[in-house]
Amino acid sequence: MAGNDDIVRQFTVGHDDEGVRLDRWFKRHLPKVGFAMVSRWARTGQIRVDGKRADVDTRLSAGQVLRVPPGGEAKPGGKAPRPKRELSEEELELADQMVLTQDRAAIVLNKPPGLATQGGSGMKQHVDGLLDAYAPDGPRPRLVHRLDKDTSGVLLIARTPGSAAYFSKRFSGRTAKKIYWALVMGVPNIDDGMIELPLAKQPGTGGEKMHVDEENGQSARTRFRVLDRAGNRAAWVELHPLTGRTHQLRVHMAAIGHPIVGDGKYGGQDAFLSGTISRKMHLHARRLIIEHPDGAPLDVTAPLPEHFANSMENLGFDEADGAELPPGPAPFTKDDEKRAAKQHSKQIRKERRGERRTRTTGRSDEGARPPRAGGGKGKVPGKGLAKAGHKGPPGTRVPKKSGPKKGKGSPIPKGKAPKR
Repeated sequence: MAGNDDIVRQFTVGHDDEGVRLDRWFKRHLPKVGFAMVSRWARTGQIRVDGKRADVDTRLSAGQVLRVPPGGEAKPGGKAPRPKRELSEEELELADQMVLTQDRAAIVLNKPPGLATQGGSGMKQHVDGLLDAYAPDGPRPRLVHRLDKDTSGVLLIARTPGSAAYFSKRFSGRTAKKIYWALVMGVPNIDDGMIELPLAKQPGTGGEKMHVDEENGQSARTRFRVLDRAGNRAAWVELHPLTGRTHQLRVHMAAIGHPIVGDGKYGGQDAFLSGTISRKMHLHARRLIIEHPDGAPLDVTAPLPEHFANSMENLGFDEADGAELPPGPAPFTKDDEKRAAKQHSKQIRKERRGERRTRTTGRSDEGARPPRAGGGKGKVPGKGLAKAGHKGPPGTRVPKKSGPKKGKGSPIPKGKAPKR
C-alpha cells in the first residue's frame, strides 16, 4: 500500500475479512471514511475490486485487491487485533473437550449444562470467554447462535467474519434445522403435534422470563414428537423449533402442561421427578443440520450429558429408539403421491361397501367403541377450545378424520330409490 494520502491506494483482502461487505471493510480499516463517502465512491466507480466496480454490499473474498481513492487514514496494519485472553490449563482443557468437529469455516462444540454461552453479571466462565483457545494465531472465532446456560448440546462457532455472516444468515433465514431432545413431565395426548403460541417478555422480570401473550407476543412455532413414555410419569420427546424465540421450547412445553424435567423456572415444583432422576434441566440440542460454505451440509450430533443419559436409563428409554428418526416429515415424491392416492381410493371404496351393508342389514355403528382421542397427529393452536372427547390440555385438538360426510358419497344416485 502507498503511504501518501494524495494517491490511489491498494489493499489486499485478508483471510480475516473473508465474506465481509465492502462498507464493513471500510469501517474496520478506514474508520474515518463514512458510509456516505463509501457510497459515493462506489456509485461513481472510484472503488474497484480486482479492477471491477463494486457496490457497498459487495462481499469480499480473501486475496482480492481493493482499489481505494485518496481520503481517510488507514490504520497501520488494518484493524488492531483484540488482545487475547490468557487462559488457564483447566480452561484450555475444557475448550478442547467440547469440540465435536472443526474445519476452516466452523468449530462445532458440545456445550455442557451449566456453562453460559456469553458472559453476564457475575458470570466468570462462559463459551465466549474460551474462544481464544481455538485461534492462537488467527482471527478470533465468533458466536452465531446461543444455547441457554442449562441447555446442553450442539453449539456452532464461526471461525472467520465471512463464515459468521454465512451461518448467521442460515439461522435467521430458518434454513438451519435444530433438533432437541427433552424429558418432560407426564405424557402429551398427541404423539406428533405443533405448538403455536406467541411469546413475549414477562412484565416485572427484567426480561429474564418469557410468557405466552396472545395479543402482543411474537409468533412462535414448535413441532414436537413423543419418542417414548415411562407410564404416565414422564415422556421422552423430540422438539423442532421452527422459530427462534427466547426460551421457546421451555415455555411451550410448560404451556401445554408438560414442563421439561428440571426446569423450575417455568414448571415450578411440578418440573421435578422424585427418586434417582437428576434435578438438572433435561433439554439437549441433539442435532444440527446447516448449509456449509463449502457446499455439503454440516450434520452434527452431540452425545447426551451424563445426568441426561442416566435419567434415560432409569426411565427405561433407549437412545437407539431416537437415532433413526428424521428431523421432520419427509417431502412427498411422485411415487408417494401415487401410493397415497391409491390408498385413499381404496379406503373410500371400503367405506362405501360398509354403507351398502348397513342399508341391507339395517345395522349401524351406533354403540361401537369410539377411537382414542389424541392418539395420532395433532395441533396445539394459540386459541380455541378443546374438541369434544379430547382429554388434552385446553387449546389442544386433533384434526378431523377424512371420509365421506353424512348424505354424501352414497353409491345410489340422487333422486333414485332402490328397487324393491
